[in-house]
Amino acid sequence: MSICFGASKLTVKPIVSDDQLSILHFLFAKNFERATRIVDQRGVKRISGEPSGRSIFQVMGESRTKEEYFCFAEHYCACYSFFYDVVNRGEQLCCKHQLAARLAASLGACVDVKVSDKQLALLLSKL
Repeated sequence: MSICFGASKLTVKPIVSDDQLSILHFLFAKNFERATRIVDQRGVKRISGEPSGRSIFQVMGESRTKEEYFCFAEHYCACYSFFYDVVNRGEQLCCKHQLAARLAASLGACVDVKVSDKQLALLLSKL
């Protein structure tokens, strides 16, 4: 969130209360802890196409290989856990990559990458 005063710009960081943290931990358990580590490590990129503004997230994994996964924060992730725990077994609301993308977007902690709409379409065609 930004507030403009004449020529200067003041950036206001969102604040998360202890109650909100407790609720998120209750809802997402271990995925919340893992997602916060990813956000803390600046592991969430928001890749936006221009001029459309459409975007997808690229989220770093936690394994030694530091593999990155493309995801739509609310509907899809390319990781194994999304298909196994979320879609197949229905045991999780979302995977840690989706949660990290949502948290980073809400907190203004995404690394923003701008590409052309054509480049974004090419990227999406490989999913």
